[in-house]
Amino acid sequence: MKRAKKGIRPFLFIVAIVLILIIGYRNLDYNWQWYRVKPYLFIFENGRFIKGALLDGLWVTLKISFLGLFFSLFLGFLSALARLSASPVLRLAAWVYVETIRNTPLLIQIFVMYFVISPVLNISAFLSAVMALSLFEGAYSSEIIRSGVVNIPKGQYEAAHSIGLTAFNTYIKVIFPQMLRQTLPMLAGQSVSLIKDSALVSTIAIADLTLQGQKIVSETFLSFEIWFTVAFCYLVITAGLSYIVRRIENRFKFINP
Repeated sequence: MKRAKKGIRPFLFIVAIVLILIIGYRNLDYNWQWYRVKPYLFIFENGRFIKGALLDGLWVTLKISFLGLFFSLFLGFLSALARLSASPVLRLAAWVYVETIRNTPLLIQIFVMYFVISPVLNISAFLSAVMALSLFEGAYSSEIIRSGVVNIPKGQYEAAHSIGLTAFNTYIKVIFPQMLRQTLPMLAGQSVSLIKDSALVSTIAIADLTLQGQKIVSETFLSFEIWFTVAFCYLVITAGLSYIVRRIENRFKFINP
């Protein structure tokens, strides 16, 4: 019964928001033209499916987001292990990376990567965006992963060593599975933040979903229709990712805390 009530609450909240918007827009002198949005999503021409500008932008957003997600988790693991290593040089380097990234705005980091570093390394705007997002989100993932490893009881290490596991196998077979079980919700939240933060790459002229939306609004003045559609696209991506993470989290439930 309690679970049913908890499941109904989000639905009632959404219904309430929709009703508030409907009532509020009744007094707004705006000519809704939703039928004009569809060509910017897709059209069928001679039986062929043709993507519109918004779907093209969505595909760019997906590529940047999931490449950034992969590399941010990779950097997070490396940085977390460096922070936990016995080497003072590695610990210092990881600390400088994490603190520098966490204490500067992402937008500034994107500008530095695109206007300062990319001309030197001769890399594209797309790669600059992926690198900036990966470095930014990787710093936050690093602290999440490090906290998860630190919270593993020392007895787990001792038990692994007592049965002859090497340090590498101890981390792979014992520590990391338990760490993931504890930190997966936080890592999922950080991944959702990465997808939303990817909208900032439009500032360096990458034709992602946000930039395509800006262009269409400037040409058609369909402000509400286009931005609601763009917001819905982001919602679908983040909700889909959250669903996948929940499924993965359920698979880790068999691991004893």
